[in-house]
Amino acid sequence: MRPATKRVLQLVFAFACCTAAPAQQTAITSYIHQGWDTLSRSMAECATFGDTKLNTKPILYLAAEESIPTAVQDLPQRCHIEVRHLPRAIHHEGDLSPDETPTPGLLYLPNKYVVPGGRFNEMYGWDSYFIILGLLADGRVDLARGMAENFFYEIEHYGSVLNANRTYYLTRSQPPFLSSIVMDIYRAELPTHPDQARAFLQKALPFLIKDHDLWTSPPHLAGATGLSRYIDLGHDPVPEMADDSTYYTDVVHYLLAHPSSANATYLRRAPESSQPDHSAAPATTAAGYTLTESFFTGDRAMRESGFDTSFRFGPFSGSTQDYAPVCLNALLYKYERDIAEIETILGQGAQHYLSLARVRKAAMNKLMWDDRAGLFMDYNNRTHARSSYRYITAYYALWTGLATRQQAIRLAANIKLFEHPGGLAMSTTQSGMQWDAPFGWAPTNWLTIDGLRRYGLVADARRIAREFSSTIENNFALDHTIREKYNVESADANVAVAAGYKANVIGFGWTNGVYLQMQKLLTTPAPGRDILPAHHGPHVSASAP
Repeated sequence: MRPATKRVLQLVFAFACCTAAPAQQTAITSYIHQGWDTLSRSMAECATFGDTKLNTKPILYLAAEESIPTAVQDLPQRCHIEVRHLPRAIHHEGDLSPDETPTPGLLYLPNKYVVPGGRFNEMYGWDSYFIILGLLADGRVDLARGMAENFFYEIEHYGSVLNANRTYYLTRSQPPFLSSIVMDIYRAELPTHPDQARAFLQKALPFLIKDHDLWTSPPHLAGATGLSRYIDLGHDPVPEMADDSTYYTDVVHYLLAHPSSANATYLRRAPESSQPDHSAAPATTAAGYTLTESFFTGDRAMRESGFDTSFRFGPFSGSTQDYAPVCLNALLYKYERDIAEIETILGQGAQHYLSLARVRKAAMNKLMWDDRAGLFMDYNNRTHARSSYRYITAYYALWTGLATRQQAIRLAANIKLFEHPGGLAMSTTQSGMQWDAPFGWAPTNWLTIDGLRRYGLVADARRIAREFSSTIENNFALDHTIREKYNVESADANVAVAAGYKANVIGFGWTNGVYLQMQKLLTTPAPGRDILPAHHGPHVSASAP
């Protein structure tokens, strides 16, 4: 798309957003308000246990050390599900392999929670942060707190914050947003229930420390960089792709059609004796080739990142484990600052976590800041070089307060690389994958928008919020749904993905939450200058030199 044409479309869509009929906006907010209950699940509801990804008989697993809760006792008769205990207690991630529960099932959680929607019928790690933003905007603080306490339960009984509460997710986590969840709930409760808010922080602190420890210990360390990486402790193809049975064979065909240096790492000749796999597991062999264990290691690590799938870390991100990613390390920088703030509020010493944050920031500036590009770039720990792949996660440095004043100015100037008429695309590469261009997602649009706002770049933040809101609104007018992702180049929900999750799921938890936050930003009078807590870093104005 030519720059001039692109800018005209941006103005058209921005105007459409600003002139959207109040009745339409009311219909969208009503859809979202009702959606929290539609998407809520609990152990007392039969709809909680189904898993269309595997289409197996529903099973609920309890922690080995837990007695059967009252709410669960009548489930076998009422919901026709089986209730089992895990074979042994879990203290750390990876203590129990999913192979030890060969029939997969749902993991018990004590409190009601909100699911994203569609095939995602469980409580997800990073989805829940954006869902909770929406719940807090709607005054559903109790539901939000219950979800946070579910994460505490996961850490205590399943070893970590899980990708989601299914047995096949016991070997990986998701991007670390738990400290942000805790701080946002604390700030929502503080004005009216200060004692309760403080007690919540006191309860949360040991769980936050344990979750932080997961990311700063092997195997999540990125070599000797002082930074962290995504890694899954499991092996082989992931079972949750069973409902997209051609994904891994699509990868094989693509790699054979596009020979590159990745082929030697990702592909190997299939044994002549191998037969077609008719089990529930997705097939991995095509045209006489199969995928390597190295590829599956990267594939699983990519899924812990939440960005499944892109070409950010090689074809199909099959080398994710080799990288220290900007997103993860920026989130951990904020995590360390959040723990320090909690310790200060509780009257404890905060210097240890402040020191960890300073060390991480220095390492990120040294290894990830590309001054020529004006972006933070992922660092390849295997080749000891920065990636050249431009990705929207560079803007996590604004949301987490990591960027300096001058870096913020450079980042803001480069937003044009990702901006389209319908909002921000994930990357500048059209790979055909859902987490690349021209596709845009609510979480990364919001983190960038809110990051710009936090640095005082309110005009930029509002412009992008109008663009992405307009995309949601225009498509809601067509089919009265809110979707998982959007094509921000054409500003619609027509998403044609070449491989991976090809559907555009209706629901949708995190888009609902982000839409409410964008409307709040767009309807709040703009300050002359944004004033931030010190731990968010410096702020700059749009006209700063």
